[in-house]
Amino acid sequence: MTPHEPLTASALDEEMARAELYGLLATLYYAPPEPEWMAQMRVAATDAPTEGGFLEEPWRALVGAAREASDADIAAEYTALFGGVGKPEVYLFGSYYLSGFLNEKPLAALRGDLAELGLSRDEAMFETEDHMAYLCEVMRYLIAGDDVAVSNLTRQQAFFSVHLQPWVLRMCDALQAHPQARFYAALAALTRAFMAVEAQGFDMLD
Repeated sequence: MTPHEPLTASALDEEMARAELYGLLATLYYAPPEPEWMAQMRVAATDAPTEGGFLEEPWRALVGAAREASDADIAAEYTALFGGVGKPEVYLFGSYYLSGFLNEKPLAALRGDLAELGLSRDEAMFETEDHMAYLCEVMRYLIAGDDVAVSNLTRQQAFFSVHLQPWVLRMCDALQAHPQARFYAALAALTRAFMAVEAQGFDMLD
């Protein structure tokens, strides 16, 4: 399928599944999930959230991790890994992995690309735009948005290849290796698998 080829019904279903998975990642990386959200996740089907068995096992493991932990456990794990005063145990910011520092040139480049897409950070959002959750939300928009001049495969591929692909697996490595990570180690495993599927799909466009 070329970037501008009309989508079939099955392709539209696949695109919606991709958008929903990016939305799930954005929710889970941004903050400890709300109890109502976790209650839904614990009763979720453990079949793959998108077509293809490659994601089925990490999805099943994530749902299993959610069922084994209480809301308080997951909130405490989030704070231990990503919060606290000073340096977090694991960074969720692309600039850190790309340059070794926060708020550096990668963030400036990202802001330029977001402006070109007509996007800007909500002032209510505390984190900078290179936060994993924000980047996943941008990808969700580039898949599911109504403006086809912006929300198309060409834009998705360009954004993914510059602002996610170069560093996201290093973040996953850090999470999966951390001794305090359980639920979020499972989330990192799903993230790793999904990013591999995304990279493979975009490679097929070239």
